[in-house]
Amino acid sequence: MSHDVLSRAPDDRVQALDSDGEIVDPDLIPDLSDEELVSMYRDMRFARQFDERMISLQRQGRLGTYSSLAGQEGSQVGSTYALADEDTIFYQYREHGALVARGLPWEYVLYWMGHEAGNAAIGDVNVFPLNISIGAHLPHAVGWSWAAKKKGDERAGVVHFGDGATSEGDFHEAMNFAGVFETPTVFFCNNNQWAISVPRERQTASQTLAQKADAYGFDGVQVDGMDPLATYTVTEAARERAVGADGEEQEPIFIEAVQYRFGAHTTADDPDVYRDDAEVEQWRERDPLDRMEAFLRNCNLLDDKKIDVMDDTIGERLGEIIDNAEAHAADPTDLFADVYAESTQNIDEQREYFEGLRERHGDDALLESE
Repeated sequence: MSHDVLSRAPDDRVQALDSDGEIVDPDLIPDLSDEELVSMYRDMRFARQFDERMISLQRQGRLGTYSSLAGQEGSQVGSTYALADEDTIFYQYREHGALVARGLPWEYVLYWMGHEAGNAAIGDVNVFPLNISIGAHLPHAVGWSWAAKKKGDERAGVVHFGDGATSEGDFHEAMNFAGVFETPTVFFCNNNQWAISVPRERQTASQTLAQKADAYGFDGVQVDGMDPLATYTVTEAARERAVGADGEEQEPIFIEAVQYRFGAHTTADDPDVYRDDAEVEQWRERDPLDRMEAFLRNCNLLDDKKIDVMDDTIGERLGEIIDNAEAHAADPTDLFADVYAESTQNIDEQREYFEGLRERHGDDALLESE
């Protein structure tokens, strides 16, 4: 694919579909089969329903604090579809849709139930463990990408982060290193307008986030993140540049996906305190699911019956995932398993003390609140 789409000015936002699902620019519609287009929508729909189920479980006390993705399905699924299976994804904590596009191991839900095993499972689909500290994973992604380049692997590292992360030092260090060493890194900024309660305009005085790439010697491009097809096209071109397709030099690239999170920052947040309902409703008119559905209906690839069948299949799989996760038997001694690569005397002593408490008092007594 031509990299022309990456040569746009940072404020020249790439869009393939408008909010009604009508084609804006035919040249930006990716060359995907009918099956792939429907599959992309199915994964977006799955991600939305997964999100709803996770929030419901949290409200019932069956899940820990959870970060909602609603509104960002287009960027997460669209970008992941544009990658090769061997490319590695590094993400913050909201990009559940990227995992859905990679098959979503059921064990992933275990993480949100408090089990580190959920983080380990996603490594099987080339996704690094999620990162809670803002922006701290960006240098790791660049380091991985640099290693891939030195090994001669044609693999890209795609690192997701929010607009708030651009205010962190790790962001600038990672961008600088990537520019100097020309690492095959795709920086994917999910600009959802709010870093918890801090609006985008309080993060930076820059007109766009994409233009920040200029300072580090590589290109930045802005895309409509609620348009899955535009996101696919931009990510595909970015990935080709990153790995040096067709014999070109490898270069990092910065993508700013402009979108909105419909819900709270996490289930511990109340967005009504800092934003207006009118703003939310305005962005809901650009819903990525509605947009993609309208496009597929216009192409005669989707109808009510197919959506009903799709929802039945999604519901069954979600049920299986949740059942598997809730049937998982936790081992409390896992608390000590991954503190260090090799256990220390201090950790061994703590484990022995803990196991002694369990033997003397029993787990039920240790779980009592008083």
